Order: sequence, then structure tokens, then C-alpha cells
Amino acid sequence: MSKTKKRTQKKSTKKTVKKIPKKTKRSDGRKANELRPIKIESGVLPNADGSAYIEMGRNKVLVGVFGPREMHPKRFSKPNMATLRCRYHMSPFSVSPRRSPAPSRRDTEIGMVISWALEPAVFLDRYPRSVIDVYAEVLEADGGTRTACINAATVALVDAGIPMRDLVASCAAGKMGGQLILDLGDTEDKEGEADVPVAYMPKLEKVTLLQMDGVLHPEELEECIDLAIEGCKQIYEIQREALKKKYGITEGEEEAEE
Repeated sequence: MSKTKKRTQKKSTKKTVKKIPKKTKRSDGRKANELRPIKIESGVLPNADGSAYIEMGRNKVLVGVFGPREMHPKRFSKPNMATLRCRYHMSPFSVSPRRSPAPSRRDTEIGMVISWALEPAVFLDRYPRSVIDVYAEVLEADGGTRTACINAATVALVDAGIPMRDLVASCAAGKMGGQLILDLGDTEDKEGEADVPVAYMPKLEKVTLLQMDGVLHPEELEECIDLAIEGCKQIYEIQREALKKKYGITEGEEEAEE
């Protein structure tokens, strides 16, 4: 094979990363870098120590937090820190067709993912031999339920009075039709080329969760992460507003506390 032919083949394997055109519209009318409408309420369950409700697009998630409390059975307790135990469950009516109410392997996996995302933010060492239970119930699913659960669980933990280093905000970015997009909906999640969920502590500037499903070039992955972090920063402000509204904190009072 000639050198010229080899050079041509080498060039053809290179792929240029598309920049995100802000004016491009998606199937739901959003721009490529636009979040779905988000609504968060704190303290919605009177029988829980802390709770939150989130609507993220058509996702509807209810989270209840119980604890810190004594671990049962005691042999599972940790002598130097608390255990953060997260249960993720999709209601049978949350998707169509109706799903089985029994917990699935996917539910267990996502529950673990939520725990991993939240643990770096919680002062677990203050509650040795205890457990903090987080129950996330998906009432309606529309893609990105794990990120919605992390966002609501963070607010519920604060509502329960659990001390935290920072709020954890979560958002996904991905690729659909050769274009990088923010906050994938259900169709984009299923039919897109890639999905990159990220959880992030904005004040500390630390990523607590990074996953990827699909195929991306290194440059695309880097852009996806940056795009998801920008989404997390926007969600962080919505989380703060929900907590300020619950506790009646004004802007002046917040500045004095800082």
C-alpha cells in the first residue's frame, strides 16, 4: 500500500466534534443546551424526617429520608460512620406498559448509584453505628430518573437536618443525531448514541458521580461532562430556592449566614 493511500485512510478515521448549536431545536422544542422545566418542593411528607418532591420534565419523584437511626441488624453497622442506604423504586404506573411492582436488578443498581453520588457530601462520620435511609419513589418516568432522584434526595437530606458539605446537583448530557445535548428526555435516552449522567457539588467543584452509556470520542466526552456540569449549576440554584422557600430564608439572611 502506498504512503499516500495510508495517509488518506488515517485522515478518514478522524472525527471532528460538533459544537453545540444553541439555536437548534429538539423534539420537545428545547435548545440543545436547555434544561427541561424543573420544580422542587421541600418538606412534603409529614411522617418522614425529611422529604422532597421533584418534577423534572415529565419525571415525578417523591423522596423520603428517615434517620439517622439505629442500624438493624446491628452487624451491618459501621463502627466509625453512618451507612447511607438508598432505595430506588419505580411505581407500576410510572411507565407504559405497566411494570412489575417487584424490585428489579436495575432498581437495586440505581439505588447504589444514588448512594455513591450522595455519600461524599454527607458528614457520615458524625453518626457512627447508625443508618440514614433514603426512599425514592418514581411516580412518573420520562428519562433521567436517577438524576432527578439525586436532586430530590439532596433536598430531602437537608430537610431532615443531615449536615452536608455541599448540595449535590445532578444532570445528564448526551448525544443524539450527532449533536451533543443537555438533559436527555425519554426518547433521547433510548434512541441517542450516548448518555452521560453527572452528579456535582458546585461550591466544592467536585464530581461525585460520572457514568457513560454509549460511545463517544474523548473530545465529545469532555464536552459532554462540561455541558452536564453547567446543567448541574443551574439545578443547584433551583435546589437552593426550594430550601430557602421552605425555611423562609431571605436574600439578606443568606448573605449574613455565609
